[in-house]
Amino acid sequence: MSTQSRPADSWTPQYFLAALGAGGLTTTFFIWLYMWVPHKGQPVPIFDDVAAAWAQGNNLQQAMIVMAYLGMAFFTFLHFKLMVWNLGKYAEFRKGPTFEKVAGSNQGSQLLGLPLALAMSINVSFAVGLAFVPGLWGVVEYLFPLALMAFLAVAFLAFRMAGGYLARLSAGGVFDMTKNGSFAQVQPAFAFGMIGVGMAAPAALSMNPTVAAVSLVLSTVMLVAAAIWALVGVVMGLMALVQHGANMEGIPTLMNIVPLMAVLGILTLRQSHGLHVHFGVHAAPCDDLASLTTFLAVQVLFFGFGIAVMVKHGYWAKFVTGADNSPGSFGLICPGVGLAVLMQFWINKALVGAGLVAKFGAGYWVLSGVSVAAQLAMVALLFWLNRRHFSIAKLQAVAAE
Repeated sequence: MSTQSRPADSWTPQYFLAALGAGGLTTTFFIWLYMWVPHKGQPVPIFDDVAAAWAQGNNLQQAMIVMAYLGMAFFTFLHFKLMVWNLGKYAEFRKGPTFEKVAGSNQGSQLLGLPLALAMSINVSFAVGLAFVPGLWGVVEYLFPLALMAFLAVAFLAFRMAGGYLARLSAGGVFDMTKNGSFAQVQPAFAFGMIGVGMAAPAALSMNPTVAAVSLVLSTVMLVAAAIWALVGVVMGLMALVQHGANMEGIPTLMNIVPLMAVLGILTLRQSHGLHVHFGVHAAPCDDLASLTTFLAVQVLFFGFGIAVMVKHGYWAKFVTGADNSPGSFGLICPGVGLAVLMQFWINKALVGAGLVAKFGAGYWVLSGVSVAAQLAMVALLFWLNRRHFSIAKLQAVAAE
């Protein structure tokens, strides 16, 4: 007899990565506006800036604006659609018999996909508000404290989940190093970093010194937590990898450091701007060049490492284009998004800021083309994976005699 099912019907916490990828792609389209639309008077573009650019720009700039808005609208919708679906599935999973088994095993780190995706939702909402809501900048100082409280709530959830995970492992001793040949244990660090980069936004954008100071302190806490957890997770993963081999379905996590470097790089930029505006700490253009180049170099190294292991084990042919499906394959989207976003900051803040590349010159567009190519490749990958995991496939089941 035949039955109708989808791979996503067998839900795991890794499906939060699908929502995370859609949210990340929303930010990549906002970056177009941030880097390519003049926004004098405030550090980020707002609706009025985009409207002025539309009225004064040529056909190419207008086309860019249309694509940016369509991209933001579509992926914002997809992000929240997937978040609602995931939250419903998580609520069922939380009450089920397998939750404690997962929470006390190597897979417990996957549960941190919940605060990671929630933090992305807040970041996406802020970017969409700036681009779509006229006059939002006039009330933004009232929104910053609310945003910090929202991020604090998500941070509390993340620390509680991470602490509970460690407590379970310490009590049960069930962590299996033979199955840890990946960087899956870095995911909590990614959650801390995503929360931290949102917390750092008021430091760069608020004109209130108190709000900026609170933002600096809170985001620094998340930065330190992310760095410490990531270091431990990478060391554990490398030890297991060389001793026991790669965990096949965990191979995409070998590139978890790529998006982590993107959020931490932007976090430090926001902190630097806040220190400059409110506390008289003046950074030279070469400082951004040094720091962003370092973050980008780490990205490239871990991206190359992950690709090499993926090719060696045939991950792509098995889980992306082959007959098998793994929800962890959605983890391939964030590294591409992280690389695309950090490249844009490296080009515009580091290279242009240091006078090494002319804004909108030929070299500028060649480098920007690499970032856009990575972004569009992740758009195509998300569409492909969504089709594989969320479309109904007819399965033939043979009744037992």
